[in-house]
Order: sequence, then C-alpha cells, then structure tokens
Amino acid sequence: MDVARPEFLPDPDRSHDEMEALQREIADVAVFSDDHGFDAATLGFEETPRDATGDPDAGSQQKTLRDADAPVVVGVDQAFVGDERSVSAAVAIQDGVVVERAAGSAPLEIPYIPGLLAFREGDAIVDALESLSVDADVVVLDGSGRIHFRQAGIATHVGVLFDVPAVGVAKNLLCGTPRESLDDPLSEGARVAVEADDGVDAPDGTVIGYAYQSRQYPNPQRRHVNPLITSPGHRVSAETTVEVVEATCAGYKLPAPTRLADEYADELKQSGG
Repeated sequence: MDVARPEFLPDPDRSHDEMEALQREIADVAVFSDDHGFDAATLGFEETPRDATGDPDAGSQQKTLRDADAPVVVGVDQAFVGDERSVSAAVAIQDGVVVERAAGSAPLEIPYIPGLLAFREGDAIVDALESLSVDADVVVLDGSGRIHFRQAGIATHVGVLFDVPAVGVAKNLLCGTPRESLDDPLSEGARVAVEADDGVDAPDGTVIGYAYQSRQYPNPQRRHVNPLITSPGHRVSAETTVEVVEATCAGYKLPAPTRLADEYADELKQSGG
C-alpha cells in the first residue's frame, strides 16, 4: 500500500498545538460517508480466517485470491517493546483466508496523550501498511475514527494518509454522548448512536459512531460483555462501520481482522520487534 497524502504523516517532532492543528486539517479532508466499492456483507465469514501465508505454495494461492472478486480487509493493531519501540501488525484477509501479514516498527518518541495516539503509534502503522503488497478495500484499526475530540482519531488519520476506507474499533468511548445510557448491559446485536457534543469539533447531535454489542452472555445482569465503540475513519459512514464489524466478528467480541493483528503484534513483541 502507498501513502497518498504524505503531508499528513504523523511527525512526532511537531508541537502539541501543531499536532492538533494537523488533526483538524485531516478531519476537513476526511469523508465520513460511503465512498467505497465493497458490500459489507461480502466481508463476512462464519469462523476465524485460516492462515495461508505459511503454506508451501502460498505464493500461487495468494495470487489466485488477489485476482478474485472478494474484497480485501486489512486489520491493524499495535504492541510495544518496552518503552522504546512500537510494533505494528497488518493482516490482510480475503474470502476467509489470511493472504498476507506485514510488520512495522518505529521508535516511541512521545508519551501517551489522549487524542494524539497517531503521533505515538503512526510511524509503525505506516511502516506495516507500506510493506503490504496487496491493496486493501477497507482497513480496520484498533482505535477511534471520528469519535475523537477533533474528528481525527487514528483510524481517520490512517485512512486519509492512504486514502483508503477505514474503520475504527475502540474498547472505550473517548468522547461524544450515547443516545441511550450504556450503564446497563446491551443485548447482542444492539447498537446505540454516539452523538457529537461540546467536546467534539462537529455540530451537536451529529452521529459520529456507534456503541455496538457484538456479543453478549445469556444472562448479562450477572456477567456481561461491554460494547465496542465503532466509528468511521475515512470513506465510510457511521452505519457502515457497524456493518463491517458485525460481518467480521466470526463468533467473537472483536472483529477477526484486529484480533488476528493483535495476535501477530504480540508475536512481534515477543521476538523483540
């Protein structure tokens, strides 16, 4: 994959104010409506995708898969090697098969600052995605997209950088106000719109994402699963983000693309990146 907008590369040497200003520029360029060529239903699979990358004839198999009509979804997740390096894993899935994995790494040059995650982890993500030989139809990232103070979370930043449809899947709500309380457990399949409030650079009431209950225990009052927080990164609508996540969970809470990327990132971490 190739960077399309190098002026938005997440340079950690920028000042705090410069980082926030760049995010506002990215949000102005981002498209939070559907501008893609895939049907979310065609991304789905009933079980965790099998890994073809280790097969003896993986090269020929991958070529056949890449020529198929099925869309390619790429999951991205990160891990850290001590306090010195960030490692990123990109896993490309097509038609229920992992067709390619790519790794990236970069020095950790700034501490964790809420809302500026892309400047801490972005270089490693760019390294991993640039190492992929397949082009993604949609990228699913562990983190927020439009549900962000300046509408430019890591999924938006990466989506605009590569001009690729991107979806953010977070475990916690960074900002915005759910239309319904999330204090009580949601039933499986439930979705609750998250609206912009005075903490978000968007008109109040704008739907900037959804809380989505991908899985739930039979008796959630005794034991429950928290919802995922999904939001559009670039070239997808808030509604489509939920459809992509729903199609790719394969029986688990987390979508398979980021779940497999998390596993690969952990392998990279254990090997020292």
